[in-house]
Amino acid sequence: MQQSKLFIPTSKEVPADAEALSHQMMLRAGYIKQISAGAYAYLPLAYKVVQNIEKIVQEEMEKINAVQMVVPAIIPAELWKESGRFDSYGQTLFKVNDRHDREFILGPTHEETMTFIVRDLLNSYKKLPVTLYQIQDKFRDEDRPRYGLLRGREFIMKDAYSFTSNQEQLDESFNDMERAYRNIFDRCGLDYRVILGDAGAMGGSDSKEFSAPAAIGEDTIVYTENGDYAANLEMAASHFSKNEAAEVQELEEVATPDVKSISEVANFLNLQPKQVIKAMAFIADDEPVMVLIRGDYEVNDVKLKNFLDASELIEATDEEIVAKFNSTPGFIGPKDTDVKVIADLTVQGLINGVIGANKKDTHYINANLDRDYQVEEFVDVRVVKEGETDLDGSEQLQFTKGIEIGHIFKLGTKYSKSLNANFLDENGRQQPLIMGCYGIGISRLLSAICEQNADENGLVWNKALAPYNVHVVPVNTKDETQVQLANELTNELEDKQLSVLIDDRAERAGVKFAESELIGLPIRVTVGKKAGEGIVEIKIRKTNEVIEVNKEEAANKIQELFENLN
Repeated sequence: MQQSKLFIPTSKEVPADAEALSHQMMLRAGYIKQISAGAYAYLPLAYKVVQNIEKIVQEEMEKINAVQMVVPAIIPAELWKESGRFDSYGQTLFKVNDRHDREFILGPTHEETMTFIVRDLLNSYKKLPVTLYQIQDKFRDEDRPRYGLLRGREFIMKDAYSFTSNQEQLDESFNDMERAYRNIFDRCGLDYRVILGDAGAMGGSDSKEFSAPAAIGEDTIVYTENGDYAANLEMAASHFSKNEAAEVQELEEVATPDVKSISEVANFLNLQPKQVIKAMAFIADDEPVMVLIRGDYEVNDVKLKNFLDASELIEATDEEIVAKFNSTPGFIGPKDTDVKVIADLTVQGLINGVIGANKKDTHYINANLDRDYQVEEFVDVRVVKEGETDLDGSEQLQFTKGIEIGHIFKLGTKYSKSLNANFLDENGRQQPLIMGCYGIGISRLLSAICEQNADENGLVWNKALAPYNVHVVPVNTKDETQVQLANELTNELEDKQLSVLIDDRAERAGVKFAESELIGLPIRVTVGKKAGEGIVEIKIRKTNEVIEVNKEEAANKIQELFENLN
């Protein structure tokens, strides 16, 4: 391919609003172009990389008998109303009406659509299991799209759905998909971790995330050095040692004027924050719930929502604290309350704690469980801290930032029941289809790869993903010897099934080299002043290794070097 014919609008300047390295380099290297907030055009080089990623995905899906198809991006709202997600999914849904005022959404994911397609068709256990997948644009109205392709309003996603007749088939499909995902990310050259994840709006039970460590990542990965444990911060758990024994003191009401926060209460009473019991007021599906946790910890909303099996969990407003908790904001506590009270494990065994007195400027000291307040159930609902140990207390927990690049879920019957997708089992009885859901963010994967592999000079692609294998650069296009040798070498490389981008532009050598570094093809061949001697220079982009070879050996040497690349 002649570079003069290829659309690569490079830039020397770093865009002011591009914070992520991947965003900066893909803009500068002419891979992407922003059309609106959170929506990007994939220019020719980026589109080639996307196609290479998709090819890897297709090959690995073929190995596990997953079948590719495609569904409409525009979905009738009735399907999402049937499943209950039209309202619960929130404001990220793009909602549109057609000329007849019928409601539709732009698909953010396609559990409902795929279930609708197979219901009445996969109607016998003999037709199961089946796994269907597609690669398609998805749409989510993100409040703050940022970091280029990492968080957008329109993005490319591979989403797969397994339909099975029993738990054994679901487990097999789930494990097959996990193995396929590992192969995909390995072939893409990614450093990644498989971690425990939260099913979130998808629903279901078991969930695993695939996360690529990167400084710009929005997720926090909690892990142990030996690799035995890894989880999203939302799901991470740590070892907890019960509080030390102490002599129980008499409950005492004390005045705490204008003292509300944990730190303020602890300072006022000359105590440590861990001696204060924090009471948090939540509304879970319209039911008031009080959550107690030791003052030096924070409540993990995801753990709490999962424990309560709530569709919606929000922190109570000051007005709701007064009306539904019969308390006073800033002084809420569990004594003599009528609402449901659950507590984190850190509260269990805490002696002589401090609690809010449910009236202004007042707390209780020396509050003790059962005597002074009751708890319905103890459960882990805290955010773990770096440096704590894992559940068996053997390894310290470490934190790193990561980019979620894939997620697999065991959905169970959440969607098949709501959409009435049933099959006849071996006994002729109707049963709901058992489902799994599996996603890879293709465009997000593109960014994650760039985050991990770009350097200060530009992008660095591995041989499986690069838009072209080799970049041939004749330094002076007015020099007939250089041009002839560059063209001859290009033809030889293409005969060896290597894809070549030849820089035939009449640009200065410095411009050509700088843009070659930006573009990031695995191998650059420079045809310069030594062309008359039949010598060319070969440079490996990833290692910056440079060697000179004569023209007779060049094509074979380049092929050998390329085959030995990662």
